[in-house]
Amino acid sequence: MIESTVTETASGASLAERAAADGTSFVLATFVDLDGKPCAKLVPAAALDRAQTDGVGFAGFAAGGTGQVPSDPDLIARPDPDSYVALPFVRPGLAMVQCDPHVEGEPWPYAPRIILRRMCERLATEGRSLRVGAECEYFLVERRDDGTIVPADAADRSARPCYDARDLTRMYEHLTDVSTALNTLGWDNYANDHEDGNGQFEQNFAHADALTTADRVIAFRYLVRMIAERRGMVATFMPKPFSGLTGSGMHLHVSLWAGERALFPDPDDPRGLGLSELAYGFVGGVLGHAPALLALLTPTVNSFKRTGAATPSSGATWTPTRATYGGNDRTHLVRVPDGDRVEIRVVDGAANPYLAIAGLIAAGLDGVDAKLDPGPVGGPGRPGGIGTTPVPGAAGGELPPTLLHAVEAFVADPVITGALAAAGAGGDVPAYYAARRRAEFLDWHSQVGGWEIDRYLTAF
Repeated sequence: MIESTVTETASGASLAERAAADGTSFVLATFVDLDGKPCAKLVPAAALDRAQTDGVGFAGFAAGGTGQVPSDPDLIARPDPDSYVALPFVRPGLAMVQCDPHVEGEPWPYAPRIILRRMCERLATEGRSLRVGAECEYFLVERRDDGTIVPADAADRSARPCYDARDLTRMYEHLTDVSTALNTLGWDNYANDHEDGNGQFEQNFAHADALTTADRVIAFRYLVRMIAERRGMVATFMPKPFSGLTGSGMHLHVSLWAGERALFPDPDDPRGLGLSELAYGFVGGVLGHAPALLALLTPTVNSFKRTGAATPSSGATWTPTRATYGGNDRTHLVRVPDGDRVEIRVVDGAANPYLAIAGLIAAGLDGVDAKLDPGPVGGPGRPGGIGTTPVPGAAGGELPPTLLHAVEAFVADPVITGALAAAGAGGDVPAYYAARRRAEFLDWHSQVGGWEIDRYLTAF
């Protein structure tokens, strides 16, 4: 079991003060590119005042999907002290802080954290805020010398491993190390379970405001991977690492608030889900914009092998394939477990949390402003994760079958592209994002794999 000496610091403390209080020696000054890659520099504690004042410089093009070319000026990452987390569970004296990238003194519009911050500011001008909880699923695997992967626990091979106490216990050290870390950070880890796939787990932490939750997802992924590596395992948030097993989601629970007043509940809801008309408008917006949203919520080629998967041996994919909503029914894209919140179940482990939440804000607000009606509450979904209620705007209720289809829906949807343009002038962020997703699809599409050799080599 890991131990920590992390201490709480008062809100508003400088980065250097927070580091000093925890005995931190080095801080990972981190930002995330449009593809979800965490990029960082290791900053000594003695240089933190300078980092907070001047920022931390990066060659943006070298980092990845930042909207830059080699000739562009440096991307300056400005640390947000409120995102600081001490990570002695990874290395003694290590911490992480999320940064807001700037170029020549201006917030960089291609930065996902800037995009989400702007969408949250839009909500704030209307006297509202979004609270978000994230369910992060992942697999623990071993990568063999030939490049193939298998579950890290060789004994975890039953057809229905979900919640199996024995499979859970064999990963006790890893899971409890992560849990201890989350609770030491004050994130309130309240459950840890074995999920539906062999080697698949989920560890839950409490909801928070939208930006804080997105920051925590990034730190959580890093933390889980590093703790797994200590035991020779690979922790992967890849949506569908195994053809025959359930994929990994990142279900997002969202609710709108006005100060401390929840805007979603209505105990007198005639439809029986306990939701207000405002909440139904939000749901209608998410469902109506679902095809375009998938470019943000399921943003990889591999994502669509999860959403379009055949039913595995465990009996269900747990992944929605239609734009539907319903009550406490996990087959729907939007599930309403209670009137306080709605759960967006199509989001997967590859989603960039900043972009996913920004897109949901845009879609939901459009539904609220236009008073979109999501239609009648859907009945029980059929086995395999297929709902029943089609929604206007999502043709027949069907979701895009591939990343390329989702990108085309995204490009055609001004509300969702508007979310990526929320950070202001300085380039066409939606077009840049769409081009990267198209390039990923076409790169995959140009490869010849084993399935094709097996199917076509002697077929003609």
